[in-house]
Amino acid sequence: MNADKLRTVGDWVAFYRHEFGLPVIERGGFAMLPITGRIGVIHLPVARAEKVRAALEQQGESAPMLARQIRWSFLVVPDSRPGEQILQVLNRLDIGIPPTGSAVMLPTGLGQWTREGCHWVVPPSRDSKLPPLSMLITTALAVGSGSED
Repeated sequence: MNADKLRTVGDWVAFYRHEFGLPVIERGGFAMLPITGRIGVIHLPVARAEKVRAALEQQGESAPMLARQIRWSFLVVPDSRPGEQILQVLNRLDIGIPPTGSAVMLPTGLGQWTREGCHWVVPPSRDSKLPPLSMLITTALAVGSGSED
């Protein structure tokens, strides 16, 4: 499929499913990625997300990453749910993990300017495995934000 020829949300849903193997659905006129037991998301403030991305690259790892104005989102495999104490720390640091049953809006474009106000910093790839949520949490806590955590 050629992304330049995609015109409708339905085209983008088919593109995400075919090209990247993501279980994307159309909901309310948008391409949405459902959060399930097999695919999840972690939202981080931009400064911390950039540090996590750099740390992953140093480890030879990568993760699909969406950029929004104030928070960036990594696609992950939900290998375990953090305990209550860790969730409290994550909440204090403005790190969010959407629950199963929710969904994340995906861009209907591969450029930086899309109608959804988000774009891929690192697009998904059918051939690469998503990192485990636990690894992203550990990395996000380890890198700090540059301010006092």
